Amino acid sequence: MDLLNTLVDKGLRRELPTREEALAVLATSDDELLDVVAAAGKVRRQWFGRRVKLNYLVNLKSGLCPEDCSYCSQRLGSKAEILKYTWLKPEEASQAAAAGVAGGAKRVCLVASGRGPTDRDVDRVGKTIEAIKEQNEGIEVCACLGLLSDGQAERLKDAGADAYNHNLNTSEATYGEITKTHTYADRVDTVQKAHAAGLSACSGLIAGMGESDEDLVDVVYSLRELDPDSVPVNFLIPFEGTPLAKEWNLTPQRALRILAMVRFVCPDVEVRLAGGREVHLRTMQPLALHLVNSIFLGDYLTSEGQAGQADLDMIADAGFEVEGAGTSTLPAHRSDVAEARGGCGSHGAGADAGASVCGSSATAEEAGCGAACGGCSGHAGHEAPVPAQAEAGEVRPGLVAVRRRGAGTDLAPNA
Repeated sequence: MDLLNTLVDKGLRRELPTREEALAVLATSDDELLDVVAAAGKVRRQWFGRRVKLNYLVNLKSGLCPEDCSYCSQRLGSKAEILKYTWLKPEEASQAAAAGVAGGAKRVCLVASGRGPTDRDVDRVGKTIEAIKEQNEGIEVCACLGLLSDGQAERLKDAGADAYNHNLNTSEATYGEITKTHTYADRVDTVQKAHAAGLSACSGLIAGMGESDEDLVDVVYSLRELDPDSVPVNFLIPFEGTPLAKEWNLTPQRALRILAMVRFVCPDVEVRLAGGREVHLRTMQPLALHLVNSIFLGDYLTSEGQAGQADLDMIADAGFEVEGAGTSTLPAHRSDVAEARGGCGSHGAGADAGASVCGSSATAEEAGCGAACGGCSGHAGHEAPVPAQAEAGEVRPGLVAVRRRGAGTDLAPNA
């Protein structure tokens, strides 16, 4: 297919596709799907080989968010029966992080619900970062705390943070339909603050909220312009008790086309498969490893994920390998730029590095909602029965298993 040959050539040269080419990827048929995956896989292997970076989420503060993000189970007015708790103590967070590190995670993503941190919150998170790094030498830490005020990104970096996650989620044109309590511009400003402070910026999107192909291309092009080191792609998990509970718009094939489009537009960036993969990709998750080079391990912020050992088996069975702590995640040309601005560039542990994100966002737990990493409202329950294809227009609570273990509970994590 001429389109795919063109996109591969551009990806290998780090050249931006046209909007028409990006839209054409999303419009390909299911009969062409394996060709699309194979083409995007060439670009992925050029810049990241067969490595898969593992990331682990720790929800520092869960629920009771004052923001109204429609996708989020922690939102203002949410009736989702999620865990609710205030700040974990530094030693509790460090213990939670250790479970992910033991499973092979290279980055720990610290997420807290809320519009954004107070200065006292920044101090608290700084102590948590210190505790985690004392117990886990070389680990990358990404903070995901919502909208940042002036000076807070610098303070987080001084405290030892390697990266900051804040997702754009959807296009600027439709953002106001999803959230009213803050703006798209607020989110862009926070990503820019993280960049300016020398943190590795992580920012991504949520697919499946009823957006158009044009919206998806718009947000991915906006992300490329912001130039984050890491782009998490979340797939909405419609939590019962949230406004988007009936938005079942994705199939495994659609999800793979979205991931391929992101890879073509962001060829040399860490693309992370985040919230919702278990529900929407299901048995086709291994194919996604040919498109992304990063995933979350174990559970998410407010929902259960696939068992950590199942993830490790999937990676090995698909012919990929877990990225080691001493390996730089980003290709050399991006790592050099990141270090020049004072960030870690997503390097391996010893490099004081990082670049990926926590992000989003659960389906992303995002910004106003704290934000980011993998998703307040969207992570799938691995053990729930899953139909061949969910139908739109009805609530399906059986597909979403609320997290009842790990951080904030007395039960061991699913790492």
